[in-house]
Amino acid sequence: MNTSIPTQAALKGGEWLIKESNPFETFTPEDFNEEQAMVKEMCLQFLQSEVLPNVERIDKMEPGIMPSLMIKAGEQGLLGSSIPENLNGLGKDFITSTLINEGLGGGFSFSVAIAAHTGIGTLPILYFGTEAQKQKYIPKLATGEWKGAYGLTEPNSGSDALGAKTTAVLSADGKHYILNGQKCWITNGGFADVYTVFAKVDGDKFSAFIVERGMEGFTQGPEEHKMGIKGSSTVQLYFQDCKVPAENLLGEIGKGHIIAFNILNIGRLKLCAAALGGAKMSLSSVVEYAITREQFKTAIANFGAIKHKLAEMAIRTWVCESALYRTAKWIDDKEIELQQAGKPFNEALLGAAEEYAIECAMLKVDGSEVLDFVVDEGVQVHGGNGFSDEYIISRAYRDSRINRIYEGTNEINRLLTVDMMLKRAMKGKLDLMGPAMAVSKELMSIPEFGSEDETAFAAEKKAVLNMKKSILMVAGAAVQKLMMNLSNEQELLMNIADMAILTFNAESALHRVIKIVDKQGEAAAQIPTDMMRCYLNDAVDALNKAGKDAINAFAAGDEQRMLLMGLKRFTKTAPFNTKDARRRVADKLIAEKRYPF
Repeated sequence: MNTSIPTQAALKGGEWLIKESNPFETFTPEDFNEEQAMVKEMCLQFLQSEVLPNVERIDKMEPGIMPSLMIKAGEQGLLGSSIPENLNGLGKDFITSTLINEGLGGGFSFSVAIAAHTGIGTLPILYFGTEAQKQKYIPKLATGEWKGAYGLTEPNSGSDALGAKTTAVLSADGKHYILNGQKCWITNGGFADVYTVFAKVDGDKFSAFIVERGMEGFTQGPEEHKMGIKGSSTVQLYFQDCKVPAENLLGEIGKGHIIAFNILNIGRLKLCAAALGGAKMSLSSVVEYAITREQFKTAIANFGAIKHKLAEMAIRTWVCESALYRTAKWIDDKEIELQQAGKPFNEALLGAAEEYAIECAMLKVDGSEVLDFVVDEGVQVHGGNGFSDEYIISRAYRDSRINRIYEGTNEINRLLTVDMMLKRAMKGKLDLMGPAMAVSKELMSIPEFGSEDETAFAAEKKAVLNMKKSILMVAGAAVQKLMMNLSNEQELLMNIADMAILTFNAESALHRVIKIVDKQGEAAAQIPTDMMRCYLNDAVDALNKAGKDAINAFAAGDEQRMLLMGLKRFTKTAPFNTKDARRRVADKLIAEKRYPF
């Protein structure tokens, strides 16, 4: 293996921004082992045989169909991949469980039900439960005999989860907590057997409880009528002097936020995986349609305007996948490292997910927005037919929209991305100021015109490095200028988050291409190279726009001029014919009659 960068310690969360990383140590989808590939194939077969033939019945909420499908998925081990074997699970690695989320991601409402069950429905008990709680609930959740749900959101507390009003008071005899309040938008709520419910003990200590269907004082409302994911059960939960046994307290009193937020880190990455699976399946159906639909005596797939759309859908999907599995492997490695250091199973994965919480937030934003782009353009390629329920793309379009809202809205996740980076810098966990000062020093110096780097992808590597410098320059100047007021400038934080997402994606795609060339040769890497170069070309322009908007929001006079000049210097790219590159990508899709990458 030919690598110019020495083997390095694993990057910590956020460190990709300030450290050069070795492409050959970046995990890519080409690195899946045989078993992982088989698991993904099994998921796709399950969708084809069990779910897709029944989507109409699922959307009409035919009684019993969703729970029965979940039991079938459980029989194939699809619900227990991340559960240890001693609790009836398969004990698989994090990449395999991520692949299952992707593989089942094209199942519309079913995907939502299964993701909620295996994620927020099961993991709080698995990671925070006592031994007795785990023995009681997890084996049945692993098989699908019991279904799981999660009650956090309330009518007046969505993004502000800690503003919940549901209360819990210990009974006089100390045997029960008495819950009062309501929860809304509860996925799987209509048929679940076990619920993780958050309430405030004594009015202020945010805590979690395991509530079972049938407990006295616990009722649910009717099914919500929704714009999309119509087959996903969504109800309100009501607690009226609901008696929950004291031993059903989950974790410690007053530590509910640790459960809520840690579980969300994993959920955000898994949502990206599911969205990716949905995007691949939708794109394949769009390619198929474009080949069979004729206008002006030829297939619309032959038109340049349609080729542009197909290629751009594929590019964004492929790049998202590159960033997703790069991060999933980091989490996987960190989990193993923590276990080897003596951390118990639950603390190892939660610690690993928390380490890469920044990347999980970015992936949630990107995955949901890639899927939205794919289905929106998919409807456009279908023309009038895309507006008809006869075509599956209309369902994909409706079902996609929720992904930008739940697991933390994309706005919240953008703000979190920057907030977490800055907090780590302030705690000394991430040295942002050193590199930011180096960039501002570079701006004051005369550019070097030394001998050009002639190695493969030197221009692309430089472009990515300059994207990182742009972020450090803009964020560093904003922090210095605004100090503690920066948190009030949400538009500016969103600009910086967009710059970060574009850069992380571009680097992930570049690393993937470098590895493909190394293993398979340049000819085999032609289309991946085209996709990476198209993305990078557009990402640099998009980063320039976000950077300009940010600079103009806080800087004036000489400072503004210097920052804008710096941004211009860092976002220069060589001319590149994206039209021809996109046509080659589209032609590959058309030849394969699906998304083949």
